[in-house]
Amino acid sequence: MALPACAARALGPPLQPERGAPARTTCPRRHSRVEAELAASRPGAVAASVRAGPPRGVSRGFNSQPLPDEPLKASSSLAGAARTPLLALLPRGRRRRMHDLRRRWDLGSLCRALLTRGLAALGHSLKHVLGAIFSKIFGPLASVGNMDEKSNKLLLALVMLFLFAVIVLQYVCPGTECQLLRLQAFSSPMPDPYRSEDESSARFVPRYNFSRRDLLRKVDFDIKGDDLIVFLHIQKTGGTTFGRHLVRNIQLEQPCECRVGQKKCTCHRPGKRETWLFSRFSTGWSCGLHADWTELTSCVPAVVDGKRDARLRPSRNFHYITILRDPVSRYLSEWRHVQRGATWKASLHVCDGRPPTSEELPSCYTGDDWSGCPLKEFMDCPYNLANNRQVRMLSDLTLVGCYNLSVMPERQRNKVLLESAKSNLKHMAFFGLTEFQRKTQYLFEKTFNMNFISPFTQYNTTRASSVEINEEIQKRIEGLNFLDMELYSYAKDLFLQRYQFMRQKEHQEARQKRQEQRKFLKGRFLQTHFQSQGQSQSQSHRQNPSQNLSQNPNLSANQNVTQNLIQNLTQNSSQKENRESHKQNPGQEQSDGSASNSTSDYIGSVEKWR
Repeated sequence: MALPACAARALGPPLQPERGAPARTTCPRRHSRVEAELAASRPGAVAASVRAGPPRGVSRGFNSQPLPDEPLKASSSLAGAARTPLLALLPRGRRRRMHDLRRRWDLGSLCRALLTRGLAALGHSLKHVLGAIFSKIFGPLASVGNMDEKSNKLLLALVMLFLFAVIVLQYVCPGTECQLLRLQAFSSPMPDPYRSEDESSARFVPRYNFSRRDLLRKVDFDIKGDDLIVFLHIQKTGGTTFGRHLVRNIQLEQPCECRVGQKKCTCHRPGKRETWLFSRFSTGWSCGLHADWTELTSCVPAVVDGKRDARLRPSRNFHYITILRDPVSRYLSEWRHVQRGATWKASLHVCDGRPPTSEELPSCYTGDDWSGCPLKEFMDCPYNLANNRQVRMLSDLTLVGCYNLSVMPERQRNKVLLESAKSNLKHMAFFGLTEFQRKTQYLFEKTFNMNFISPFTQYNTTRASSVEINEEIQKRIEGLNFLDMELYSYAKDLFLQRYQFMRQKEHQEARQKRQEQRKFLKGRFLQTHFQSQGQSQSQSHRQNPSQNLSQNPNLSANQNVTQNLIQNLTQNSSQKENRESHKQNPGQEQSDGSASNSTSDYIGSVEKWR
């Protein structure tokens, strides 16, 4: 049945779909065709076919209204016809699906249009900005406005690569410290890894005069033998961190076995079931909690060899080591630790075979602990063991009658304790400072010839650094720990002098090694040259002995000089091998002197021959 003329004029010519439009599961044109056929079968309902939906590729826009379910008003040319819409004839679920499909199609078109326009605007702005930059840099040689499409893509790729590199750098190193370190690395190609951790000058003016024997610390530690390292752990000096380094961070033939969940590790000698380390993390608190010098020197031999007969005990070398810290920082850190409930009640304080009595060592608090005590109360207690703790733990208390304060006057007692602590510290195999972690690692490695796996870390932020005190309180803490202040000044001076001495010795050995290598290579070259020259002269002499003798009357003398040079070279190489084999002997300086004399004689003979 043909459509009326008015309906045909209202519909107009059929619209063709756009080329390249995406295919959809539900085609709007099929519904339009169905509605047109229904309109042809029912006169008066042509108006509904007009609004049957946009053909393929045509959008109503984002603000298109939903399809109403009420009847539409027919046009004036179709007055009196039925006003029931054609979509009302379809099921309700199908009408809803057609409505959702139309709205999704409209939103997708809008998003694609916005994205296309946004990218175009961004590329246009970026092109102008980069064009201005290149015109400023290169002048008339570069004109980005006339760049072709390929150049624009290349430039955009470079910019995207730069942005990606910045993002990766921020992910790997989020802070600014890493970037500053990279800049410093570019500015100084060979930074010193052992520079001063406290940002002070690397060179200092020493206050004390120490002998070469005091500065040179080289322990012949035999881990396969009977030697033992004893760690004296003073409270709040960073000893826990250093103790973990000893059991977890040293390169050994047989590393310590540390199991998860256990504080102690098994540190046996290679091929033996015997420990080489006496510390908290290897043997535990075998001599009491934080045992001092007086306790360890009398307790360690008995604990290690107590089960053996006195005649069968080996002659061990006990190498004592410890860590010191700035007295004010250590005092504040101990106060914060006591505030959290620490008491150290398990400390024995054994001296001269007995612990102190309650009258000799009264307690500063009543109850189970001293938690929550203010700093003023902590400083007011005259029996507080935190006062001058480092001097007390490093000195020999038997010299002053242990904890009995009535044996000698206080001034004399303090002087004896300080001198004893300095002497014991100086004669220890090794001691380190908490404020110089990398230097501590370096000196330990050079002293015991044992290398750590990973470097030590300097922590500048601690619990003590978070405590804000005024100048008056700091002066009072220094007054309460005046012995520790004197000991720390002495220890810091000795520590830095040892460090500088070991570094200079290392540089001298490296320079001497390079010089010996150059001399050895030069000698080998001269030896080869003289041998080849001697062989050529001997062959020519065999062919025409009378002529060679008349032309070169000094040939025999030159041959004798050549043989002497070869003999000197052989002696020089043998002496070099002897120096390397006996490098650890005490008479090393004498051998070095004889080697230098032979080398100078050799060079003088070469110059004479020339």
